[in-house]
Amino acid sequence: MFKLNIVPINSWLNNSQKPLVIAGPCSAETEEQVIKTAKQIATKYDISALRAGIWKPRTRPNAFEGVGEEALKWLVKAGKEINKPVITEVANAQHVEKALKAGVDMLWLGARTTVNPFFVQEIADALDGINIPVLVKNPINPDVQLWIGALERLNKVGITKLAAVHRGFSSFEKSVYRNVPMWEIPIQLKSTFPELEIFCDPSHITGNASLIGEVCQQALNLGFSGLMIESHIDPANAKSDKEQQLTPSVLAEVLKSLTPKQVHSSNLQFQNKLEELRLKIDEVDNALLKKLAERIELVAEIGNYKKENDVAILQIERWQQILDSRENWGKLLDLHPEFVKLLLEVVHQESIKIQTAIMNNQVEVVDKK
Repeated sequence: MFKLNIVPINSWLNNSQKPLVIAGPCSAETEEQVIKTAKQIATKYDISALRAGIWKPRTRPNAFEGVGEEALKWLVKAGKEINKPVITEVANAQHVEKALKAGVDMLWLGARTTVNPFFVQEIADALDGINIPVLVKNPINPDVQLWIGALERLNKVGITKLAAVHRGFSSFEKSVYRNVPMWEIPIQLKSTFPELEIFCDPSHITGNASLIGEVCQQALNLGFSGLMIESHIDPANAKSDKEQQLTPSVLAEVLKSLTPKQVHSSNLQFQNKLEELRLKIDEVDNALLKKLAERIELVAEIGNYKKENDVAILQIERWQQILDSRENWGKLLDLHPEFVKLLLEVVHQESIKIQTAIMNNQVEVVDKK
């Protein structure tokens, strides 16, 4: 695995406040709107950086797609007015060139860009030798490898001021969220690169201003370093994403209501109790793995028996019986049905894999009896 060469975020964002907050309008619509929003935010909360979309990748061509290059000077001017760095989204090399020429301090790659390695590489090539801070949003679909690949491409051209942004994932399933959080994906990214700072974009996760606070708190509970939130002086009349933008006053209320979480605690009593509980988890995990190993042996034995009798590997009726019965068993043990189902699906996939190898003469199982 490629190791990221990155520097601590506080060294380039110049703000030790936790959580770090990037806020501003979804789109830069007019000079007055951008500057007025920036000033109102700054008087109510000490944000880390000011954001605004200059070029907006919209699903439909008749939607507001941003003012474009003209708006860059509005954003830069607004940043100077409140003495904060500014950040905007870039989707190609031309955007990069224009943003840098205008004096933009930081850049971010959106979900529609991260999903395409060609787009990411074009931007990386344009930034070769220019170590400007870059934030990378997750791709539209829940593919952590695409996310990692985008970070690696930028890092390889010398971008060390690098961070990720979790903005949720598109899904066909009904949800209260515009983009379902799937928190396990950014957690997997953090596990791969512990040194990588991750922001949460609750505006795009929720698509609903009323849900932003709870998603912000969940991100902090999981140890995220910062938040990227959309704020507009008049959300009802915003030209894009009006439902998910907060007024500067509401933004300040939400941020002040949050409870930041420590990554570590210096409390000795807490540390001792935590270590005690972790040791118990280690014991349970060891017992759990031994039981899984026993199950795999039985799966292999069944695979050999099916092979000898020319029986198909996949038995739908049996699989459905397992799902139904184990879900009920789980309920008796206060285990969430969805958790039980996910666990069983992983075990079932491994079982199919093992029996397939046996059927194809790729595995020889020794009878241990």
